[in-house]
Amino acid sequence: MNVNESIAEVLKAEGVEYLFGFPSNPLFDTGSAEEAGVRTIITRQERTALHMADGIGRISSGENIAAFACQHGPGTENSVGGVAQAYTESAPLVAIPAGYDQADTDVDPRFNSFLTYQPVSKTCEQLTDPDAVDDTMRRAFNTARNGRPRPAVVEVPKDVFSEEVADFEYTPTSANRSGPDPAGVEEVADVLLEAENPILYAGQGVHYAKAWEPLKTLAETLEVPVATSLNGKSAFPEDHPLSIGAGSKSEPGQLHHFLQECDVIFGVGCSFTDTAYGITVPDGKTVIHSTLDAGDIDKDVASEYSLVGDAKLTLDAVHDAVESRLDGPRGRREDVVREIESVREEWLEEWRPKLTSDETPINPYRVVHEFDKALDKEGSIVTHDAGNARDFMAPFFEVTEPLSYVGWGKTTQLGYGLGLMMGAKLIRPEKTCVHIMGDGAIGMTGMDFETAAREDIPVMEVVLNNFEMASYDTPFSGHYADFAESMGGYGERIEEPGEIGDAIERGVQKTEEGTPVLLEFLTAKETDKSIF
Repeated sequence: MNVNESIAEVLKAEGVEYLFGFPSNPLFDTGSAEEAGVRTIITRQERTALHMADGIGRISSGENIAAFACQHGPGTENSVGGVAQAYTESAPLVAIPAGYDQADTDVDPRFNSFLTYQPVSKTCEQLTDPDAVDDTMRRAFNTARNGRPRPAVVEVPKDVFSEEVADFEYTPTSANRSGPDPAGVEEVADVLLEAENPILYAGQGVHYAKAWEPLKTLAETLEVPVATSLNGKSAFPEDHPLSIGAGSKSEPGQLHHFLQECDVIFGVGCSFTDTAYGITVPDGKTVIHSTLDAGDIDKDVASEYSLVGDAKLTLDAVHDAVESRLDGPRGRREDVVREIESVREEWLEEWRPKLTSDETPINPYRVVHEFDKALDKEGSIVTHDAGNARDFMAPFFEVTEPLSYVGWGKTTQLGYGLGLMMGAKLIRPEKTCVHIMGDGAIGMTGMDFETAAREDIPVMEVVLNNFEMASYDTPFSGHYADFAESMGGYGERIEEPGEIGDAIERGVQKTEEGTPVLLEFLTAKETDKSIF
């Protein structure tokens, strides 16, 4: 075999089902990936291809690793944003960009992926020795599968793809978990039980560890409120009496209330990264920080106590330590639930006029509210896009099932959500996959709606069209429903609030029939957000 064929065989051995990207790359051009049993999907731009791989990694809790390939030069230049997005959102994938011939790799002005991708990848290598295919690819997949999930990049100079490879037997990588220091667990258990008003704060690490039940069990044993990060949204059911919602640029009133009132915050599976799209820990709080990546400890938020390890192993261990100290229920649940309900109702009462508004143009909060009522929560996966769509969705769309909401925001590239939902739909075809975006986002990646139609990926795209980019007073225009029809999907423009529910029902039905859908709602230029 040559290098190209060997890489394709490695992808197969690692269980890779999809290779996304844009030609020219020998993995596409020669058919080697398809011949190895890996489905190849060509997108309209490289960034969307990476977003699709990213979505597969996140929705599968890191169990399914997808791959990406592209052309040397312009292909790699276009791809940096997608790799960077996956890096900041901690999503696992393996990127295999082509590089210039070895003789030209370091000749100005050639774009060198090996050098350029290093700040936005977990590992980055250049494969120049044909006999190193197995070791190089194994390191890449091991990187993606273990520790904090992030992209691994292997650049292959285009003249190396055709070089012959000696026979080798490839051993696929495995995923491993590490647990917290037992002494630290005992200390944390004491702190949680001595606290007067503790809260739990769950991040995306809970999704990767599939630690949803241990999180709920610990919360119910401690009888304390639970918040999530935006990336962690759906790690705890938001219809649970102890839920106080997700932290973002906009957030529920009850989350803000308990964040101010608490004395101890136990963050698990989160980075506590300082971002406009997450919580700000108030001064004077005792912070317990549990994360898989020790580099996050004390990075942005100082913690009095820390536990490094897998979120499930940590939550199980902390719960066992807490339970061993209790003789029975603590007797505080009723008061905590009553306080959550009281603050939540007061906050919702303030926002109900917008959520149920009959005004035209349609208030975007009414659109979010109708989706919240109409979608089958057990059968749906939902995401927002950057900008106002995120700020409308995060506090007001309630999620009840793990991995039913893909939240993001460490970096906020417009157009990310379309690829996420296309990837989600590929590995969860039974789900209704919905992406809500604005005028700016569809302008960035909207042409890949054609990819959804061409590749039979029946996602539901929702455009909040107010003929403006957010609040930047930048006039945009377009008839996006007509665009969807021209691309081979189903498009519908909705102008009246009373038509929203029926349009959603029709859209869901069309996706179930196998047709990608774009629902375009003509909305008001809403600027109010739930910000405290």
